[in-house]
Amino acid sequence: MSTKAALPEALRPFADVPRHNLIGAPTPLIEQDRLAKAIGGPGLWFKRDDLIPFGFGGNKVRGLEFLLADALAKGADTLVTGAGSLSNHVRASAATARAGGLDMVAVYWGDPPEEIQGNFRLVQMLGAQTRFTRDMDRASVDTTLDAVEAELREAGRAPYVIPRGGACPLGVVGHVHAVAEFAAQCEEKGLTPDLVVLAVGSGATLAGWLLGSRLIGAPWQIEGYTVSRPAEEARDRAAMFARDAAALVGLSHEISAAEITIHDGFIGEGYGKASPAGNAAITATARACGVFLDPVYTGKAFAGYMHHVDAGRFKDISNAVFLHSGGEPSLFVGQGALA
Repeated sequence: MSTKAALPEALRPFADVPRHNLIGAPTPLIEQDRLAKAIGGPGLWFKRDDLIPFGFGGNKVRGLEFLLADALAKGADTLVTGAGSLSNHVRASAATARAGGLDMVAVYWGDPPEEIQGNFRLVQMLGAQTRFTRDMDRASVDTTLDAVEAELREAGRAPYVIPRGGACPLGVVGHVHAVAEFAAQCEEKGLTPDLVVLAVGSGATLAGWLLGSRLIGAPWQIEGYTVSRPAEEARDRAAMFARDAAALVGLSHEISAAEITIHDGFIGEGYGKASPAGNAAITATARACGVFLDPVYTGKAFAGYMHHVDAGRFKDISNAVFLHSGGEPSLFVGQGALA
């Protein structure tokens, strides 16, 4: 089923991009006053994309609605994508494939894990075929995706390749729609946020939020905490994706990397590896309000937010919104003590 979202005039060109509805109703925007009091700082709200009611949730589903519609329109019979073995994106893609009646090939960097757990377990439950590059370089996924696509085409199949992490202009469109959804919720609640905070991995989510917010003239600033790559690289990627997503619908709109705020310093030992600060943020959040963050994305980003609250960065801000982008299956993987 394809749908078109009702969007404000400034975002109307994005309504013409075909969409396969997987999400349904808007995800909740919930005030977290107990957590705000526990950590200090401004009023605090969570945009709960972890509660997307499909494929174990998470905001990766937002981009996949548009990628699935494109795949079906092009007659694809197999989705092909990749990342690390505990990837939220791959898990959501495998669920999306099944929702569209397609097969799925998941390409992972490195070697097979010793235990089948977390998102990797869910991908196997969904019946996806899995490949491992045997190379710990994350970029090894990219070349293997090309090889799998060629292999499937030679076998008479019709593959549809989604870039690593779902990072592409079409995927960004889903996050532009999220901005419209969020703005409508703020208006309904009489909320005027000063700040939106989110984890930054591939840069596609941030690009959509930057582009959508800029086009509607939103009053909030956006700050990201990188959990995957150096902040400079993340800024360049977000700027590129925002420009290309605008071009996809015939708009000419540039957001320079210099305008984008992304903070380094909270990745810990590396992407996908739990950090002490992130684990402490997960525990603090759970004990204050009963909401679980994840150790790969949101836990580290919220640790960054807490650090900057303590440092007084947000002393002049009245209301902050944290984008809870999902990832809770990673909590069921051995990550060590949380506090």
